[in-house]
Amino acid sequence: MITTLPVALRGLLLPLLVAFVTVSSGLGATQVARAADNLPSIGSPSDTLLSREREQQIGRAIFRNLRDTERVMTDPEVQEYMQDLGQRLAANAQEGGFQFTFFMVEDSAINAFALPGGYIGIHSGLLLATRTESELAGVVAHEIAHVTQRHISRAVFANQRASILTMAALLGAILVGAAAGDANVIQAGVLGAQSASIQQQINFTRANEYEADRVGVSILAAAGFDPMGMPNFFETLARQSGPLAAQAPEFLRTHPVTVNRISETRARAASYAVDPRPETTSYALTRARVRVLTSSTPERSLAFFSNQYEESGGADLGAAYGLALSYMAMGRPAEALPLFERLKDEHQAVIPFHTGVAQARLALGRTDEGMAVFELATALFPRNVPLTIRYAEALMQHGDARLAHRILLDLLHNVRPTPEQVRLIAMAASAAGDTADAHYYMSEYHLLKGDLRMAADQLRLALSMPELDGVQRARFRSRLDQVMEFLPRDAQAVGN
Repeated sequence: MITTLPVALRGLLLPLLVAFVTVSSGLGATQVARAADNLPSIGSPSDTLLSREREQQIGRAIFRNLRDTERVMTDPEVQEYMQDLGQRLAANAQEGGFQFTFFMVEDSAINAFALPGGYIGIHSGLLLATRTESELAGVVAHEIAHVTQRHISRAVFANQRASILTMAALLGAILVGAAAGDANVIQAGVLGAQSASIQQQINFTRANEYEADRVGVSILAAAGFDPMGMPNFFETLARQSGPLAAQAPEFLRTHPVTVNRISETRARAASYAVDPRPETTSYALTRARVRVLTSSTPERSLAFFSNQYEESGGADLGAAYGLALSYMAMGRPAEALPLFERLKDEHQAVIPFHTGVAQARLALGRTDEGMAVFELATALFPRNVPLTIRYAEALMQHGDARLAHRILLDLLHNVRPTPEQVRLIAMAASAAGDTADAHYYMSEYHLLKGDLRMAADQLRLALSMPELDGVQRARFRSRLDQVMEFLPRDAQAVGN
């Protein structure tokens, strides 16, 4: 039949047939027919295309690349808050089996996103745009729902099915138009098939957003947050967006919010009888810390927090903390110390206030007093990650790398580390003269970043150290053998 068509139509139809056969061949003719005739059940078809394990691999790779851009905030206090908030919510998600990683991205855009495999990022701009912790938690819960409902794998399945059906529609339009001898029929059919595909994509996205809202509100309520936090934040952004799409916050462009969606989310939130827990101090302190860290100059953050501090009469903890941090960033510890000391005396259980006092005293040259604060704080709050890291940094700065190595090693054995923590312990081991261990830790750092070649090189350096004992040699050799299993043969040949 193709040979009877005009040359121009043959030139258009042949590539389409090749594309259609290419897409279809991955499934088989019988499977293509089934895909066209039967709607898939939620879950199993998408699992065949993108399993949970594969999602985790993809998400891990994307997250590592994102880290390499240095946009992921590595501040330990910010990291701890994001993980604590996220895990509190994730623990109340009905669908288990997911390992979540929550992180902050330094970006002024008001947005959030979920990567495959449970990696959830919140922009610093979104954190600063929220007014309550429940609003922030609402966004995080929404992103958790995207993961637990398998929206990414379901989208992959939907796109593959849509591409097959769209190609069939395009072929049908061309053949019908050719038979009728009317080029307008062909053009109308092609445009119709394309618009149908686009509309299916839009409908699928909207369905995902509504589902993430419904599931997210239930997670929010179960975790003890005010479920109204989600619709309140959506509504605030919608009011601020203005009439032009270009003025809308990025969150509204990637998560389209309609009046119906807001009202439905508000009605669902109202159905939960929840007595929200008090807002954590960590929320206000993290917002203050992020504002200082992302401010173009410390002078700007100082002016911002000075106004807030005066307006509250010194009662706003976030403003007081932000003001003290701004003074520290400007190299004015003498003005920061009284603020930190008052905050610590009035709120003994808040760890960042202890850290602030210790760092301000050290900056003023009062080394013994600063270290005493760190020692007491680590006794009161053992294995707190940010506190231990700050104490270790101070120890290394003041010549006690061996103690820094010891406390970081204890933390490493008991708490899942970040790449930054592993790199810090490598630096501490090197400064303490434990060169072999330093190379070993650097290999672990490269493994966490996904660079197997560099990890293998560091392990070979560790094995080359003459002072190794039998236990170290066996441990390093075993780890190198594990790494080599995943390296291509050309890389394995290096150094053998």
